[in-house]
Amino acid sequence: MPDAIIYPGSARTGSTPTFFWRNLALQSFVWLASLLIIGVFLWLLGDILWRGASRVDWAFLTSAPKSAGRSGGIAPIIVSTVLILVVAIAVAFPLGLATAALLSEYARQGGAKVRGVGLSLDVLAGVPSIVFGLFGNAFFCVWMGLGFSILSGGLTLACMILPIVIRTAESGLRMVPDEWRLGAAALGVSRSTTIVRILIPAAAPALVAGLMLGIGRAMAETAALIFTSGYVDRMPRSVFDSGRAISVHIYDLTMNVAGGDPNAYGSALVLIALLIVINSAALWLANRALDRKPSRS
Repeated sequence: MPDAIIYPGSARTGSTPTFFWRNLALQSFVWLASLLIIGVFLWLLGDILWRGASRVDWAFLTSAPKSAGRSGGIAPIIVSTVLILVVAIAVAFPLGLATAALLSEYARQGGAKVRGVGLSLDVLAGVPSIVFGLFGNAFFCVWMGLGFSILSGGLTLACMILPIVIRTAESGLRMVPDEWRLGAAALGVSRSTTIVRILIPAAAPALVAGLMLGIGRAMAETAALIFTSGYVDRMPRSVFDSGRAISVHIYDLTMNVAGGDPNAYGSALVLIALLIVINSAALWLANRALDRKPSRS
């Protein structure tokens, strides 16, 4: 009778290989960590729903704040938030994608310049938001003369999310197989066309991941916007007007306004809903890009 199979690199205890228990322990740890994260999210979402769902209705979404935000709605706050986010994405995403393409497709890999840029991006990604707020106030509000405005806030947020967009886009472009580049070069396709028509659609999941991370950070920022976009809660007429973001509105209601907690929870629920809608739209765009992705065959 042949000897029992001995699994490579593993000792056996009875009839069960050691690596089976290690694999089971690792899977259990991963599932436990996932369930813990989901549980914390559901707990936070349930608390916000329980305290804020009763405040959210059509009047809350379409009316202006009253009595320092204790009553009324958040219509100007939503408009200001969307405008700040549009400015930030419109500046950060094209610039970040172009920088990522430069680093991954044109720059010499492993060179001193690439390493220097990568180190600078890593440092910028860890800079506290209050530092970006002070920089945005000094540079955009004062030196450029934009004052407290939606444009100043959006440009400051663009500086904050730019390292995230660049790093994720660069990683996504590097993960595209080199065979696609070589095939395009063999057909006489220019490098710029290869990047736009082949590599960027193939890297769409990474691009969307970076965009979603950037949107999440931008919409949750408070300190940076206090020093740049301001506190004004009226309806903005243009990006040059001051505007209050939802995160700043929640902070003000909870910290500075007595009796503002109910509307703060309602505003937090709207903020989560906006994040879900924007991220869903980003995923839909990514799926559209993947549908047009060239096949390996």
